[in-house]
Amino acid sequence: LYEYSMAYTYFKQKRHEDIVYFDMFTRKIPDKGGYLIFNGLRKLIESIQNFKFNQSHIDYLRECGFDDEDFLDYLLKMDLRIDMWAVEDGTVVFANEPLVTVRGTVIEAQIIETLLLLSINYSTLVTTKASRIVNAARGRAVLEFGARRAHGYDSSLDGARGAVIAGCVGTSHTLAGYEYGAYVSGTMAHSYIQLHDTELEAFTEYATHNPTNSIFLVDTYDTLLSGVPNAIKVAKEVLEPKGNRLKAIRLDSGDLAYLSKEARKQLDAAGLHDCKIMASNSLDEYIIDDLIYQGAAIDQFGVGENLITSKSEPVLGGVYKLVAEERGDEIIPKIKVSDNIEKITNPGYKRLYRFYDNNTNKALADYIALADEVIPTDTITIFDPSATWKKKTLTNYQIRELQVPVFVEGQCVYELPNLHEVQIYSKKEMETMWDEVKRLHYPHNYYVDLSQKLYDMKISLLHDLTEN
Repeated sequence: LYEYSMAYTYFKQKRHEDIVYFDMFTRKIPDKGGYLIFNGLRKLIESIQNFKFNQSHIDYLRECGFDDEDFLDYLLKMDLRIDMWAVEDGTVVFANEPLVTVRGTVIEAQIIETLLLLSINYSTLVTTKASRIVNAARGRAVLEFGARRAHGYDSSLDGARGAVIAGCVGTSHTLAGYEYGAYVSGTMAHSYIQLHDTELEAFTEYATHNPTNSIFLVDTYDTLLSGVPNAIKVAKEVLEPKGNRLKAIRLDSGDLAYLSKEARKQLDAAGLHDCKIMASNSLDEYIIDDLIYQGAAIDQFGVGENLITSKSEPVLGGVYKLVAEERGDEIIPKIKVSDNIEKITNPGYKRLYRFYDNNTNKALADYIALADEVIPTDTITIFDPSATWKKKTLTNYQIRELQVPVFVEGQCVYELPNLHEVQIYSKKEMETMWDEVKRLHYPHNYYVDLSQKLYDMKISLLHDLTEN
């Protein structure tokens, strides 16, 4: 509601046509991680394209106490004419970088704040969590199984899409397959087995009706004494005589490391070397990392609640702050000052760049500069803005600007890629990052530096504001 209060006040001050700039960024990375995977641009674009007040909205705002008819008429007739730049879905990003930049009238830019943050925060959070889980699996397949534990319908769908972008091979969310073309996968329920007189009967019936997709849940009664032996029996007596193979077994409880190794022995002894072992049961990146360290014979991981809710740290905390305003032809920088150093903003209309090593194609550092700066293409010395004596000179590099134009005067100029294209793009993005940035524990602190001009502007504004 405060966005409407601000809009009303700007309108009454006759400042509602002032042009301003806002940046969306996050101050820290969840789970003490080394990186983020940006996501949510598709949802944001769709939301802005559908943004429009109708008469019932205006009537409700009148009930809320906004009784200035000129203001309400202004909202009713308003079309968003904003300019927007953003990094693309699937991009690796870091704290304090401008991920989305909006230029527009102060009412337009202010009134979309919540819409923008809702679009980006959750999707980026879950995509990043999924990426950590995929990295922990070290090449083993990860499937997203979280719909039943998601915080509502939208989050289940957005989370499934984010998981696939991050490298999950598929999802159990059928609508995500329908809407986005994600690969969908599902096995069987414990209730199916319980509704048969015996586990063997359940497996037999399932194999009869699903001969090419037989994945048996083997932990309903006793995994090693009943589940796996019955799975092997059905594989040999029902599937193989008709030219089919047991695709996989799934472990959903117990000591997954021990059970998987013992199950693997039984399967191999029966000649079922190609039968995969899938594990589920409240997995996350740390459990998966431990299971692999213990030599678990698990080929695929089904990850649900800890992924879809980012349970270990379920808030990204992205913010949306004013950074500049236009006065005639001049762009005036704005800064937010706080006793908490991490809450002091980087002022001005800026651009975000990434340097890549020409020999390795690995990312060297990110660089935030004012929009009118020209970045050297041969040699540049960068420095840590928190410890300015720490400097590094870069040579033999390529430069890439990370933000791309999305809206120009309210018209979308960005062509949305499909899910498969975003997944491929994000995989390539991750390949440019050093392993030290991606590790679970104590990751390398990737360099995000300010240009000298931007740094000097920031310090000057701080001095001016704190001395007055």
